[in-house]
Amino acid sequence: MLAEIITIGDEILIGQIIDTNSAWMAKQLNLIGVSVKQITSVSDDEQHIIEALALAEKRADIVLITGGLGPTKDDITKKTLAKYFNMGFRNDAAALEMVRQIFEKYKRPLLDINIQQADVPDGCEVIVNKNGTAPCMWFEKNDTIFVSMPGVPYEMMYLMDDEILPRITSRFKLPFIVHKTILTANIGESFLAKEIEEIEDSLPAHIKLAYLPKLGQVRLRLSAKGNNEVELKKEVEVYAKQIISKVNKFVVTDEDIPLEKAILDLMKSKGLTLSTAESCTGGYIAHLITQHPGCSSVYWGGAVAYAYELKESILGVKESTLNTFGAVSEQTVTEMAEGAIKHFKTDYAIAVSGIAGPDGGTEDKPVGTVWIAISSKHKTVAKVFNFSNKRIQNIERSAASALAMLLNLLKETV
Repeated sequence: MLAEIITIGDEILIGQIIDTNSAWMAKQLNLIGVSVKQITSVSDDEQHIIEALALAEKRADIVLITGGLGPTKDDITKKTLAKYFNMGFRNDAAALEMVRQIFEKYKRPLLDINIQQADVPDGCEVIVNKNGTAPCMWFEKNDTIFVSMPGVPYEMMYLMDDEILPRITSRFKLPFIVHKTILTANIGESFLAKEIEEIEDSLPAHIKLAYLPKLGQVRLRLSAKGNNEVELKKEVEVYAKQIISKVNKFVVTDEDIPLEKAILDLMKSKGLTLSTAESCTGGYIAHLITQHPGCSSVYWGGAVAYAYELKESILGVKESTLNTFGAVSEQTVTEMAEGAIKHFKTDYAIAVSGIAGPDGGTEDKPVGTVWIAISSKHKTVAKVFNFSNKRIQNIERSAASALAMLLNLLKETV
């Protein structure tokens, strides 16, 4: 079964908001065996919406639409759907009652434009939105199902979980889609592909291998589709083991988790602790780590120390080191990392100091120069990187490189 997702709203196309709805819906559909054919974003323009609907009808069995259902004049999705399906309007009693209840709950006056939100195309099935005033509408045309939902993420999610997904699974016999993910680090995508070429060539037609590269990492995803979930899982596991055996020294984990979570899990299993000393990354490494529940069992904390004075007072960097070599140097990041272990009393520490940009560079230390040090209680390794002149990219690359270095030291010492 094929699905298409259409998101409606000028705010998406001008970059004012990020379309998180499509990613979430695609993931949920995949879990029940529905493949997403295409994701399209269109403006609040009647003709654009109609064209998108017509194209989706040719490609997909079910079309999921979000956005443009508010009470204001710029929200034109409902009127456009009525035109596309050649329908008039009716006032839906259940939808109106839900609108009344919401306004009573928040003790707000019910305006005419709010009452009009219960007006729906007369040929659709209304699915009451229990978390908002915009009703969900279900249409069917030429064997294609169209579902229009509000663009507010939590409203859409409740409707999908409570209504749309259960209806799809009960109505259609869907195949199983099984995924297996292998996270690798310290090997480029092309080199990795060369290493596992024979395994990839041996995959049967119903199993696909995807390469998902990301700063210093490549995620391999095996995907299988069929009618027997148990057999699919067994089959995918066979090929996953072959890949892991072939490139074992580059494998971080065979779970679908980010690098920092894999490191946290490894350190937790060994009873190890971690701290950070960040300058140019401004706490970004700490953010990556602390977004994961349970991180406090490994991560004890850290410091964001830009000024020389803080590097000295918090991390114990020598004044003479800073004056002689500067903040962006092997000597400084080494003392930062070792100082973090000493002062924060952890087993391992990450230290980063660099010139993120776009200014602040010199001839011998241009923008993008970053020194990273990783320390254990027994060993410190430091390395210089020369990234670009893009600040955000430099911060992200620094964090990815630091985590990869930490992983390498853990593999050596654990």
